Amino acid sequence: MSIFPKISLRPEVENYLKESFVNKEIVTALGKQESERKFETLLKHLSHPPSFTTVRVNTHLASVQHVKNLLLDELQKQFNGLSVPILQHPDLQDVLLIPVIGPRKNIKKQQCEAIVGAQCGNAVLRGAHVYAPGIVSASKFMKAGDVISVYSDIKGKCKKGAREFDGTKVFLGNGISELSRKEIFNGLPELKGMGIRMTEPVYLSPSFDNVLPRYLFLQNLPSALVTHVLNPQPGEKILDLCAAPGGKTTHIAALMHDQGEVIALDKIFSKVEKIKQNALLLGLNSIRAFCFDGTKAVKLDMVEDTEGEPPFLPESFDRILLDAPCSGMGQRPNMACTWSLKELASYQPLQRKLFTAAVQLLKPEGVLVYSTCTITLAENEEQVAWALTKFPCLQLQPQEPHIGGEGMRGAGLSCEQLKQLQRFDPSAVPLPDTDMDSLREARREDMLRLANKDSIGFFIAKFIKCKST
Repeated sequence: MSIFPKISLRPEVENYLKESFVNKEIVTALGKQESERKFETLLKHLSHPPSFTTVRVNTHLASVQHVKNLLLDELQKQFNGLSVPILQHPDLQDVLLIPVIGPRKNIKKQQCEAIVGAQCGNAVLRGAHVYAPGIVSASKFMKAGDVISVYSDIKGKCKKGAREFDGTKVFLGNGISELSRKEIFNGLPELKGMGIRMTEPVYLSPSFDNVLPRYLFLQNLPSALVTHVLNPQPGEKILDLCAAPGGKTTHIAALMHDQGEVIALDKIFSKVEKIKQNALLLGLNSIRAFCFDGTKAVKLDMVEDTEGEPPFLPESFDRILLDAPCSGMGQRPNMACTWSLKELASYQPLQRKLFTAAVQLLKPEGVLVYSTCTITLAENEEQVAWALTKFPCLQLQPQEPHIGGEGMRGAGLSCEQLKQLQRFDPSAVPLPDTDMDSLREARREDMLRLANKDSIGFFIAKFIKCKST
């Protein structure tokens, strides 16, 4: 059930999205009323978390069953003895699913309040505690040890250090303050560490802060699926063109049994360092990460040898993952997006530059997987239509496993082509109302179906290169 307002967007952005989701092809297929209803449902669902927390097991270091047992013990501790099931995904054997309990409606609101930023609020709804930098405002009498109600400032209107806030705020649950108001806002260099330990969140999810860090990677279900669709094989040379923070990079290496070469590129130095740290933590040696702009990754000068560093010669890679920079409009929960239409539209040209580089770097008979965590037609199906026209050497391929929905109409792709795509649509199923009683009664196959449907918004396309460019 829907308990939060729909995602807040600038009017021009909402209108732009509506035009995409109520386009001629969709209206012809579904009718205008149903198309508009689905769009409104999508906006409501984006502000709520998915029904499951998804973690990927690092199979390079441990078996899935061993990690599942360790995680069951951890959940027992976190949930004070509550027996929450952990499901192994039948099609993605290295993925574990933990149901989210909520929305919990009988939480008593406290007189003492804290306001957190929207990003912090989104994290709380997925199991995080509140860290000191995320606290924007606190009641003037708040002391360490107080039980306090936590709210999200979804429109970013609360002033840092305010004693009260009467603007638009959304209740996230109750917690115990680890710090007093004075300690949080004392003007000293910004505090780090825990600010509020959430004890009664509206949505109950496990916290994964430093939980089994060598064995688990917190990852949305479609993000874990992408690497399986790429299907890397031991001994291959693989490129992750936009790799940060390294979840898919490390997954590629694990699926290859750490045999072969995985090149990871990102143009932000701190993010590249994070990829290296993750590879080290997970015990993966086949990954080489470079701070480099993926749009410039093709070597135009054949003379100079860069000894395995970017840029690379054309047709150097067996498989390429382009998990492209995108507008991120599929992320959940997301109660407010302040982006302008210009910002939203800026990603399509960048994605095309990266795609062009990827096609050039791919060997004949090589596989290219393109993915985004957004819902827009322009960044997804329109990019596929453009690529098939621009690069006659590419053929769209069926995907395995196929657990998402088919592509969205509106870009002129055929029904057959749409079936070869995977689009995860947050409006696909009603928002569930999950408590311990309903979990005990739920059938495993119904829970798995819900996990596949009620995820973040995401898109995947798979291509094969038929001949040399």
